[in-house]
Amino acid sequence: MRDRGEEDVLLGSLLPDGVRWAEGTGEPDGACPYPEEEALMARAVPGRRREFAAARVCAHRALAALGAAPGPLLRGRRGAPAWPARTVGSITHCAGYRAAAVAPAGRLLALGIDAEPHAPLPPGVRGAVAFGPEEAWLRRAAGGRPDLAWDRLLFSAKESVYKAWSGYGGAWLGFEDAEVSWWPATDTAPDGMLDAADRDRDGMPNAADRDRYASNPLSSAPDTAPDGHPPRPARARAGRLRAAGRFRARLLVDPPPPTPVGPHPFPRVLDGRWLAREGLLLTAVAVPRPVPPPQRTAPKEHPR
Repeated sequence: MRDRGEEDVLLGSLLPDGVRWAEGTGEPDGACPYPEEEALMARAVPGRRREFAAARVCAHRALAALGAAPGPLLRGRRGAPAWPARTVGSITHCAGYRAAAVAPAGRLLALGIDAEPHAPLPPGVRGAVAFGPEEAWLRRAAGGRPDLAWDRLLFSAKESVYKAWSGYGGAWLGFEDAEVSWWPATDTAPDGMLDAADRDRDGMPNAADRDRYASNPLSSAPDTAPDGHPPRPARARAGRLRAAGRFRARLLVDPPPPTPVGPHPFPRVLDGRWLAREGLLLTAVAVPRPVPPPQRTAPKEHPR
């Protein structure tokens, strides 16, 4: 497994300050850092054990960067990692890539990340993922940017939402229980993200771009390649594509109740980021913990 340096960061470009993360590419190798973790995959095939171990290595690196005490990372609810106390996190892996992200629970309510190969969903799966206005939007998006696997990106976004929801203690969440809308794709700087001049202070496209997106929400893919030849098929171009944007998920079910960690309810609307690069689709959702308003102190009475 190859650790990625600062010059070719993928996941880190999607996460807010205060989140610690680790990622790796290439073929997984080695075993889990702890025998208790290795025992969790005792009945799995060798390839699945290697992927599990490589993802656990990323999780331990991220936890170490956060300052967490070392120890085995076992399974919690629904098989998700049982993160240390006062910590939220998420883990993901697909062919050739694995990553983990963690943050203090005092900073985030929940965290969800997902990685997928940049390829369309298998036949028959799309209908189980897209609902309501999402299907019409996918058709429109494919017409404007056929080089992006929008259906797989929708799947990944909902996976990140589910991981954040589940990590907070939510019950089962189906694909039909969250409705996703998008900021359009942006092919920009070398890292594929929006240029600083194109952002407001909150990181969203600035007002001028929002007006442009409202009138032309999807930039069109070129009809021909720079050399005049027809463009390569979307699957062949996926490895060279660099695009990024944001999405918003609206929960269509009641959010889980506050946890014992704090009195803050889980929001009904979640904001996330996505990235298409190096043949991968990555999504991330970080749910900030609300900042309590400052307490007002009663004015002091002066003696008469």
